[in-house]
Amino acid sequence: MSIESLLEDFAFLDDWEDRYRYVIELGKGLAPLSEAEHNSETKVQGCVSQVWLVSEVAEEQGKITVLFRGDSDAHIVKGLIAILLEMYSGKSPEEILAIDAKEVFSKLGLDEHLSPQRSNGLYSMVNRARADATAAIAGAQPA
Repeated sequence: MSIESLLEDFAFLDDWEDRYRYVIELGKGLAPLSEAEHNSETKVQGCVSQVWLVSEVAEEQGKITVLFRGDSDAHIVKGLIAILLEMYSGKSPEEILAIDAKEVFSKLGLDEHLSPQRSNGLYSMVNRARADATAAIAGAQPA
């Protein structure tokens, strides 16, 4: 799935009740994190719900990419993680830093349909992904 297909899917759904259900369904598709990965280093600060974001730097044929996996104790937040992973995972650090998350969330309508607390948490996840991309550029292994 790509951001473009997410945009198409969101446009197809008539109301926000259906869109919320779709976001929750996206979250159900996340690969689970191990118990050991649910720790203070991977926990994202600034989220009301508990959120863990694991990132790994991969290098193949000289190209560096950052792979993300995540989890939350809240169904809707798991769906937001799935959207975030679609935006960032498997991309180069430079591509990650070039993505305008606010624009993507605006196109999806998330900026106007999430509570302020959920929006703050979502941007905490974005900031964490961007920090991990910056660390990958500097040659450090992100959390």
